[in-house]
Amino acid sequence: MTNPLIDIRNLEIAFGGGAVKAVRGVSFTLGQEKLGIVGESGSGKSTVGRAIMKLLPPTAKVTAERMMFKDVDLLSASEEKMMTVRGRQIGLILQDPKYSLNPVMRIGEQIAETYRLHVPKASAKQATEQTLSMLTAVQIRDPERVARLYPHEISGGMGQRVMIAMMLIAEPDVLIADEPTSALDVTVRLEVLGLLEELVERRNLGLIFISHDLNLVRHFCDRVLIMYAGRIVETLEARNLGNAKHPYTQGLLASLPSIEEPPARLPVLKRERSWLDDTATEARA
Repeated sequence: MTNPLIDIRNLEIAFGGGAVKAVRGVSFTLGQEKLGIVGESGSGKSTVGRAIMKLLPPTAKVTAERMMFKDVDLLSASEEKMMTVRGRQIGLILQDPKYSLNPVMRIGEQIAETYRLHVPKASAKQATEQTLSMLTAVQIRDPERVARLYPHEISGGMGQRVMIAMMLIAEPDVLIADEPTSALDVTVRLEVLGLLEELVERRNLGLIFISHDLNLVRHFCDRVLIMYAGRIVETLEARNLGNAKHPYTQGLLASLPSIEEPPARLPVLKRERSWLDDTATEARA
């Protein structure tokens, strides 16, 4: 891949003074594509996303051979520099909008505030125009009315569209979506995914889509990283997931629901596998 948007090599993340290693030797690149990171709870997938944004707590110890966003070294970047990266160049969409939106601010005010934060010379009129334009772009009907509402007055699906609008208004190059549809019902989930796909293609974005749902990711993403116990155990083109070699990936695929037969149970990964040895040792410590 030439000139990737994100280039990470041998990323390690530890907590508790290094006693608990949450991420181990993670390496990948991101271009203008939809990259899925799949794993069960505790696999480290969300931790990787937050490390890219430098949003981990001060107790986290983050090391890497390389951790670049375009020409920005994310490892050494100051907080002042990251303020120009977060939102403006890399957007983060979280799982549940009710925890991300300010409950005492109107929807339009929050989106406009985001725009003016990254475009400080913009006038109030320009911010309002951009807000309504962005609400229209994420397919919200009657944007003027919605802009006057508070977060508790909108549905979960509309809230997620508002979050997408808020993250895209600064025209970032990369979006990190951390379980953005898990709190939505199936119909709304498909609508939000379709919207994300359309926006990514139209704006030539790089998207990191973090999920525990392998079936969703295999149909939505271009490439898939499978994480287990803090490591990437397999990287595949989404269309080639059926040819997975790692037993964990094969187990995830076998556990997907089927009309013909009940899903298989996930296989037990043997401790003699070298990449699990230090994980098991730390788990007992």
